[in-house]
Amino acid sequence: MASKKRTFGRVRKLPSGRYQARYLGADGIDRPAPETFRTKRDADDWLAERQAELRSGDWSDPDAGQVEFGSYAATWIAERGIGASTADLYRSLLRNHLVPTFGSVAVADITSARVRAWRVARLENGTGPSTVAKSYALLRAVLMTAVDDRLIRRNPCRVKGASTAPTPERPTATVQEVYALAGAIQPRYRALVLLAAFSGLRWGELVGLRRRDLDLAAGTLRVRRNIAELHSGERLVKEPKSAAGKRTVAVPAVIHDELATHLAVYSEHGADGRVFVGAKGATPRRNHFNRLWRRACGQTGIKGLHFHDLRHTGNTLAAATGASTRELMTRMGHSTARAALIYQHATAERERLIGNAVSAAVEQARKQDPDPNGHAAGTRD
Repeated sequence: MASKKRTFGRVRKLPSGRYQARYLGADGIDRPAPETFRTKRDADDWLAERQAELRSGDWSDPDAGQVEFGSYAATWIAERGIGASTADLYRSLLRNHLVPTFGSVAVADITSARVRAWRVARLENGTGPSTVAKSYALLRAVLMTAVDDRLIRRNPCRVKGASTAPTPERPTATVQEVYALAGAIQPRYRALVLLAAFSGLRWGELVGLRRRDLDLAAGTLRVRRNIAELHSGERLVKEPKSAAGKRTVAVPAVIHDELATHLAVYSEHGADGRVFVGAKGATPRRNHFNRLWRRACGQTGIKGLHFHDLRHTGNTLAAATGASTRELMTRMGHSTARAALIYQHATAERERLIGNAVSAAVEQARKQDPDPNGHAAGTRD
């Protein structure tokens, strides 16, 4: 009986005894299998898989994934349409944490084993867990686009939870510590410290304030811009990253006089004058201010407190007033309830401790109450 004529691809036996398979791809190019096969049946099975891919529209150019990850990722960032500060962060992560390992590797050659080994090596070399998590998230996002572009079939980033790092709870400064730091910092930054602690504004929002944004008569300030610093040192004046970031915040009356003094002595003149300026008339830079901040912390004996932690102080104080989730979201400039619920949880835990203390005090007092016969509780035979 004559053998059935092949309708797709070709198989030929090599002098070595192994079998080679070839087929015509959707792009019209003759494609050989990447390896030879021990039996003719194995070669036929491989061709059947390629034929099924062509029929279903799942076929992809096996050479497409040979593009180097470094160049593909750089293009990916450029085409995202993201803000300058986010693009700057991605390029920094790519340059410092991904390119050294994957830069010259073909996208198709990045395996799950390679990704796992890279992640472990970064952590063992002392890279912070948060930085590793951000780098992994970027790697996964780039390779997910490679899947969409049909350069690879499956994303090799398969480490569960690797894109999120446990965030240790940051300390919250007490009111006394806030005033101690405000007294130890350079006088031109005293109001900056107080406003950061009691309004909950971010650094970029604080240094972006203009005189017209402050209304001390009404006791409010408007957040309308944010100043971002890129790794190159360039500064960008931009709108807050979300619509929720544009907001009006009530300024506690306790610091109104401090702000009025600051405006009179240190701020630029005119409605568009900057509220906070450095000694040389420039907008303060974060790295320079951090040196002053660390010095103030050292003088006051306060350890482990970052300037951004003052935002936690302000948010915790606001949550302790009983503000609703929506009210906290508005004050903090968040578009989701996640952060607000964190501060409410902290306040609820404190409330539980207070409730327990009240309960203990009541129990102690009841032990001293006389019973109907005039005996103190616990003294009667």
